[in-house]
Amino acid sequence: MGSSIKITLRKKANKQGHFPLAVRITKDRKTNYLYIGHYIDAKYWDKEKLEVRKSHPNSQRLNNLLVQKLAEANQTRIDLQTRKNDISSKQIKKEIANPLSKTSFKEIADQYLEGLEKTNKLQRLSSDKARIGHFIRFVNNEELSFQEIDETLLRRFSLYLKSTRNLSQRSVVNNLIVLRTLFNKAIRLGIVDQKQYPFGAHKISLKFPETKKVGLNIEEIQSIEALDDLSKQEFNARSIWLFSFYLAGMRVGDVLQIKWNNIYDGRLHYRMGKNNKLLSFKLPDKINGILKVYEKDKRFDDDFVFPEMKTANLKNPKDYFKKLKNGNRKVNKYLGKIAEKAGITKKLTMHIARHSFGNIAGDKIPIQMLQKLYRHSSVTTTINYQANFMHRDTDNALEKVINF
Repeated sequence: MGSSIKITLRKKANKQGHFPLAVRITKDRKTNYLYIGHYIDAKYWDKEKLEVRKSHPNSQRLNNLLVQKLAEANQTRIDLQTRKNDISSKQIKKEIANPLSKTSFKEIADQYLEGLEKTNKLQRLSSDKARIGHFIRFVNNEELSFQEIDETLLRRFSLYLKSTRNLSQRSVVNNLIVLRTLFNKAIRLGIVDQKQYPFGAHKISLKFPETKKVGLNIEEIQSIEALDDLSKQEFNARSIWLFSFYLAGMRVGDVLQIKWNNIYDGRLHYRMGKNNKLLSFKLPDKINGILKVYEKDKRFDDDFVFPEMKTANLKNPKDYFKKLKNGNRKVNKYLGKIAEKAGITKKLTMHIARHSFGNIAGDKIPIQMLQKLYRHSSVTTTINYQANFMHRDTDNALEKVINF
């Protein structure tokens, strides 16, 4: 069944006895009215011509407004029918009153961040909120529409991030990925047309640059293990770093959340925070040595092994995330001091534990086994990652050529 849109004087008087001018939207025998905000006496309405009579002092202005509103309503109906197979009179009215095309970037960004908060995706919320903030400050326009976000604006934003914010190319790409996510959301909601998509081939292409992965060698790790003049905080940071390294570079967030009841039958059983995979590893003797030191502070079976999370409110996701974030920051702070004491010039962080394992593993371990140790979903990811540390073939090839 079709739809009809007409101008009308609705027979619903206000306290002064005047009737409202409106656009009547009918679809499938259901009617909605869009009021234009003006009332007139019934004697000024021409039922046949559907217009305000000339005897009204503002007839020309009111009729022009009615024609404009009628045209907008019909155009909106066409636009909605283009995007959707079926629409209701209520949808047409809603779109006329609050056109989706006028929805600002900030409105969609706020909805997106609110969704992350409600689903407790706090790590992503923290990083994406900062990235969206960069863009809002750059454009300095909270009413910016998606139609205004084009290639030129995004290239200027990229330059701003590099020159003014001093961000790396990788960080720039991460900022643009969030904008792409929001633009895709706007397309799905019908806020902006797919034709205006500024990303992709021959437009804004998002590709992460290759990064140099530096890991410690065996001698450097042995020097860390041998340190004995450490403060309590430094000792704790070293223990956490070595715990990660001994388990193929276990992510710091997972290390800090390890509880005593995750350890039984000589194995560590835990759920990986990044992809929720359930994993189990036999504990090396070196890790058992670390655990013996911390066992004296064990309060109950499901207590955390390391102290960073012991005061976290398990019923408050925000407090829990804050403790996890602060714990990582403090560990990295003391790792810097450990590097100085060990005479290591490379930057020592929790993340480098993974690189260090890869550096020492080199090509000694089959790639499929490394995939399991790294917890990679794809062996291709493992191959690309380990390629940073496998140099023996190229080194030998060079030697064969130049040693003459």
